[in-house]
Amino acid sequence: MIAIVLAALVALLVSLFGTRTFIRFLVRHHYGQFIRQDGPTSHLTKRGTPTMGGVVILVAALLGWGAGSLATGRAPSASAWLVMFLTCGLGFIGFLDDYTKIRRQRSLGLSPLAKMVGQGVVGVVFSILVLQFPNGNGLKPASTKISFLRDTPVDLAFAGTALGVILFVVWANFLVTAWSNAVNLTDGLDGLATGASMIVFGAYLMVTVWQINQNCQRFVESTTACYEVRDPRDLAIIAAALMGACFGFLWWNASPAKIFMGDTGALALGGALAGLSIVSRTEILAAIIGGLFVIVLMSDVIQIGYFKATGRRVFKMAPLHHHFELTGWGEVTIVIRFWLIAALCAGLGIGLFYGEWVVT
Repeated sequence: MIAIVLAALVALLVSLFGTRTFIRFLVRHHYGQFIRQDGPTSHLTKRGTPTMGGVVILVAALLGWGAGSLATGRAPSASAWLVMFLTCGLGFIGFLDDYTKIRRQRSLGLSPLAKMVGQGVVGVVFSILVLQFPNGNGLKPASTKISFLRDTPVDLAFAGTALGVILFVVWANFLVTAWSNAVNLTDGLDGLATGASMIVFGAYLMVTVWQINQNCQRFVESTTACYEVRDPRDLAIIAAALMGACFGFLWWNASPAKIFMGDTGALALGGALAGLSIVSRTEILAAIIGGLFVIVLMSDVIQIGYFKATGRRVFKMAPLHHHFELTGWGEVTIVIRFWLIAALCAGLGIGLFYGEWVVT
């Protein structure tokens, strides 16, 4: 537990104090946000606010993870390296997108195709490697089985190993793309995505800590209630570091925001959530814990699909938080209420996770 607490504390302090220094650097170099012209007019006042704050979140999370790993007295596991690879890889794609916006002085960065290809390359490498590196018990960071609260009997390798790997790569990349885009879409109001991410990673901290204590590798004989997760302690350290990094960044990102996380932070946090869900064997449970992100993503999908089919809109504007802005809700009101929804979703997910263990 000392390593987990240390990871959260180091990440929090680095993010809290490092963000202030980074803001000064961005202001000095005029690295500000460009606002989309078709968005709510109230957002035009945010033009020029420093962006790319996700760099601080990533650095803080990495240092927190490093400090926690050092406290354990052993090298980080394959699971930890792979989750952080996915997080930093998507963060790098987001950084290129943010930097392109600043260099070209427009609200659009990389082309959708370039961003999709970048996410795909990182996702495919992660998906292949996560099925490698068995430990002494033969347990790999992930399995080809679809997971909910733990691995289910639904195995993507039902027709053979090669086909199973291909199907798993497709499934894992769907999760990576969905979560990174969901967090990115949610990052539309001051502090909204940061606060929601802090709540979600806090929930995953509780899940992974429980998996540490009830891990099958701790028992001489496996029980039906234990969890077949390769490295839950390292996952708990990562979740704690990400939670602490978001906590410290929120101090500066809360309304009125002094800095935005940009795609650097949004894609990285989405990738981290996807990676944690895959490696902790809770892929479908993540959709409940991160329910707010799912709601926001679906509002955009519904809006686009309905408009293409009928030429009409379901919402005044998508994603969902912009709809409420145009109905007259204040930004702070929307953010706080969405945080409450995020907390309810996270609580429901934790309740389902613990309830399944109780009845098993």
